[in-house]
Amino acid sequence: MPPSDGTVPGDSQGHEPDLPWEPWRPEEVTSKLRSVTAPWCVAAGWALDLHRGEQSRPHEDLEIAIPGAAFGQVREALAGYELEVAGDGKLWPIDGPAFTTMHQTWVSELVAGPPARRVYRLDVFREPSRNGQWVCRRDEDIQLPYERVIRRDRAGIRYLTPEVVLLFKAKATRPKDEADFRAMLPLLTADERDWLRGMLDRIHPGHPWIGAL
Repeated sequence: MPPSDGTVPGDSQGHEPDLPWEPWRPEEVTSKLRSVTAPWCVAAGWALDLHRGEQSRPHEDLEIAIPGAAFGQVREALAGYELEVAGDGKLWPIDGPAFTTMHQTWVSELVAGPPARRVYRLDVFREPSRNGQWVCRRDEDIQLPYERVIRRDRAGIRYLTPEVVLLFKAKATRPKDEADFRAMLPLLTADERDWLRGMLDRIHPGHPWIGAL
């Protein structure tokens, strides 16, 4: 786990993000990661829109999840882009100590001008896994087969199933997370509602979404 004060032992080179986000779309990152064989998927708000079959709101970034042990495949597929470890509002070198304490990696690209500029394109979540199965970062006793947590849309783009996305959104809800939950609620199946309600009871007891489910 990252230190509670936001520092990284042995590494004082962290800096605040200083570039604009011009994220790829899910179909673009799918094309760029076509060589990746590990079970990766689009996560967060874009995953909910892929489940809906349409884009419901602007997305300021694009997030994907992949087993941490397979991150090398993403790094190889994105050779030529700059990768930095992200966490606690700062960025660190990809090969520094922060890599083992933070789970996010931001990808940036130099875009031709005029004027030339560098922009952030992608946020990669390096997730825990065990015995070839997905493990929940919030409670590592929760373990499911990847075919249970990853789906594909009509174009074949892989995305994290909505009840899992909402579980992660529940920790520190923002207005867009509340809006996503309300929009997805009527689209969840009975099994998806039951799973999410049970996980909220376990990880975030007393969460206001429990009653709505």
